[in-house]
Amino acid sequence: MTRLVLVRHGESQVTVNRVVGGPRSCTGLSAFGRRQAERLHERWLNQPEFVPDCVYSSAYPRARETAEIVLPAFNARDILVDPDLGEHDPGPDCDGLTYIEFEQKFGNPDWENDPYGITFPGGETIAQFQLRIGTAVRRLIDDHEDATVVVFCHGGVIDTVLRQALRTFGTGSFEIHTKNTSITEVELVRTGRWRLIRYNDVANLVGLEA
Repeated sequence: MTRLVLVRHGESQVTVNRVVGGPRSCTGLSAFGRRQAERLHERWLNQPEFVPDCVYSSAYPRARETAEIVLPAFNARDILVDPDLGEHDPGPDCDGLTYIEFEQKFGNPDWENDPYGITFPGGETIAQFQLRIGTAVRRLIDDHEDATVVVFCHGGVIDTVLRQALRTFGTGSFEIHTKNTSITEVELVRTGRWRLIRYNDVANLVGLEA
């Protein structure tokens, strides 16, 4: 069985600044986000749960920085950076806009109904984003059969993996809120059949105040 352990990055500086933080404008973690990542490092260092066969990260600075902080808990394995594991790309026209600027320019797009509709003008549609993530996960499965793969990524990536693994709708139908430095784990039991082991495990953040 291939085991995917998905870790959402720590709190990002673009979130603190209320900015649409795509690959062009991401500046990494906030100070609190680094503390969150340190907590996860401490958890896995003191209470090892598994030995990863490989560790992947999205190319976004906030995901890579989280991976670099947590990585020593795994005896300093290399980080394999895969740009295809990045968050929904808002495109160059929206990337870096404040939330207020985005709303003033483009209004409030419909995120729930039409995955082929334009949500980020000049960026990926939801359908394009989900195809990219599905293809990247397929590649991980093919390249790492019967392995434990840790992936440092994003809330949208985890949402997409869960929707595809559970064979549910690409948009709408349910809503999840994946927390920073949470752990989500799925196993490929056999071809086309996934098992959800855990979602949004943030035991490492107990007692940590912003």
